[in-house]
Amino acid sequence: MGKKVTVVGAGFYGATTAMRLAEYDVFDTVVLTDILDGKPEGLALDMNQSRSIEGFETKVIGQTTTVDGDGYDAIADSDIVVITAGLPRKPGMSRMDLLEVNAKIVRGVAENVAKFAPNAVIIVVSNPLDEMTALTQIASQFPKNRVLGQAGMLDTARFTNFVAEELGVPQKSVTTLTLGSHGDTMVPVPSQCTVDGKPLSDVLAADKIEELVVRTRNGGAEVVALLKTGSAYYAPSAAAARMAKAIAEDSGDVMPVCAWVDGEYGIEGVYLGVNAELGAGGVRKVVETPLTDSELAGLKEAAEAVRAKQADVADM
Repeated sequence: MGKKVTVVGAGFYGATTAMRLAEYDVFDTVVLTDILDGKPEGLALDMNQSRSIEGFETKVIGQTTTVDGDGYDAIADSDIVVITAGLPRKPGMSRMDLLEVNAKIVRGVAENVAKFAPNAVIIVVSNPLDEMTALTQIASQFPKNRVLGQAGMLDTARFTNFVAEELGVPQKSVTTLTLGSHGDTMVPVPSQCTVDGKPLSDVLAADKIEELVVRTRNGGAEVVALLKTGSAYYAPSAAAARMAKAIAEDSGDVMPVCAWVDGEYGIEGVYLGVNAELGAGGVRKVVETPLTDSELAGLKEAAEAVRAKQADVADM
């Protein structure tokens, strides 16, 4: 049986993720769902018509679903489900402002995924990310390794881009890392960042690094403020699609993701942005990265901030 991946939510983020997954040509089928009648079917028709031009065979299936769960049989036996459903931010909104409205949407989706694709690995991208990942695990009752969130890949990519642009060097010569939460308690890890193999602190002044760290932390808000309607989706979809590809190929790639942490770094029982090895079952293991004392303190602070919020979502 071939690989099947579902993307729930056919907004800009979901549609772009579905397109990227189809173009990889590693799946037999990409299913795109949405509650807007006809939208996923129309997008799928359009994407399928690009196959002969771009040279991929993956079939895209669009399916309108309802809040009651009608239409979800289209996702049956999916290996991977990417949940993008929910409202995006508007200028001036924090990710946390979306908590209540998106919690209701995400819970409904997670319950339907559990019903129709009980063996899937779920990648959550709905905001506020860390809380929605925890809620998805609670609502689906899936093992924690099979539910993970996309954030660190995106935040790391933003940090890498800012460093490369600042120094005028190719993207591939820069390695960065961000851990912690997707939001105010994001923890960029300058000690693990290099440019052409040299420590970042050797090529950039401390105040400049701090400036780029702050810009990374506010990376999503910067895009939202410029767009005025909606939020980022090209970089976020690239991050989610790469995670799905690593899982589909059982690659063992190590990526910064929102994963269940239980003992690593001395942190117990919370979903948090960490480096993790990904494979067919989702998160194979959390990979502990050497951190400075202040970076570790920041990660523990992020864990406590997220833990308090994740406790709230259990009842939503």
